[in-house]
Amino acid sequence: MSDVDVIERPVPAPTTSAPRITRARLRPSTIASTLVVIAALALPIYQGGTVLQTGLFVMASAVAAIGLNILSGTAGQLSLGHGFFVAIGAYAYAMTAGDPERANGAYTALGWPPLLSAVFAVLCAGALGAAFSPVAGRVRGIYLAVASLGLGFVGIHVLTTMADQTGGFSGLAVPAFDLAGLRFDDEQTQLSIAGVPFGRLELLWYLFLIVLVCSAVLAQRWVSGREGRALVMVRDSEIGASVMGVNVQRAKAKAFTVSSMYAGLGGVMLALAYGFIVPENFGLTLSIQFVAMIIIGGMGSVRGAIIGATFVTGLTQALPVITASMDFLAQPGGDGVTAGMLARLIYGALVVVCAMYLTRGLVSLPDLMRPSRR
Repeated sequence: MSDVDVIERPVPAPTTSAPRITRARLRPSTIASTLVVIAALALPIYQGGTVLQTGLFVMASAVAAIGLNILSGTAGQLSLGHGFFVAIGAYAYAMTAGDPERANGAYTALGWPPLLSAVFAVLCAGALGAAFSPVAGRVRGIYLAVASLGLGFVGIHVLTTMADQTGGFSGLAVPAFDLAGLRFDDEQTQLSIAGVPFGRLELLWYLFLIVLVCSAVLAQRWVSGREGRALVMVRDSEIGASVMGVNVQRAKAKAFTVSSMYAGLGGVMLALAYGFIVPENFGLTLSIQFVAMIIIGGMGSVRGAIIGATFVTGLTQALPVITASMDFLAQPGGDGVTAGMLARLIYGALVVVCAMYLTRGLVSLPDLMRPSRR
């Protein structure tokens, strides 16, 4: 052994640090969404008529826009046939839930329970979306947009020519919704809250609000989960997604089917909001409006779809009422710029602005206004 002295250093005693206590913090977006829902719950007590009718169209459009945002924003599949699946949902509900005696042979009416008809309409739209999904699995971009555009033309042609089943140009009446014996119409007022009688608009308002909240929560969970991450990979790079083990065609088919089911649900809600539907309600203009909604609100964001639907549909419905006394606007059917045309010009210009300067839509405005941190 060598004579080298070994210096022994004391080993420090292990220190146990107290576990950090993390406090759950609510995100500003969650707080804002909660406040909006609370305000929406109280609105029918203080407002009625035009405000509630506009809100019904906004919520119905928002549900359908969520579906298109799943397809285009998350999966990257451009579709111009979303209005076709909305029409399928609306007509499937009206035809199956309609009263045969009231139809009197003018169109198909099966007399099903309204809730069963609504479920059938959603499944019918999803089945047609699944049938079209092989096409969506093989093409993308502008080619899918053109292929889906053909769906809209075919759908309008079928709805107008099969008059014995759909009512044709004359349209068909939409039966009132019925849930557990509570009928959503104005024939008999069954509820009264804070001295306010709850008729058709008030009852449909709360029904649509529940459906919208549930649809948004389910869509957010689906997009944030495994299926949604797979769709984002497909959107960014199909080759990279297939290398990572994602079945690209199956993922596209799922996205198209889910999007079609959301469109069908939105169609049922639009039919209930209209009370009477004609094929012209579901033309190419409606599909373009849905594309404008997700671009303005924010591609790939559920909240963005709701914001875009609120802006586009609310502007289209409210602007004719706001500008009724303005002399520089022409009356409907007259020469010049009408209120409806002005609404389309406004949100068309906003689409250009969002595409050039606000690529993430209006939903990203709070992040842009927040001061940057190093």
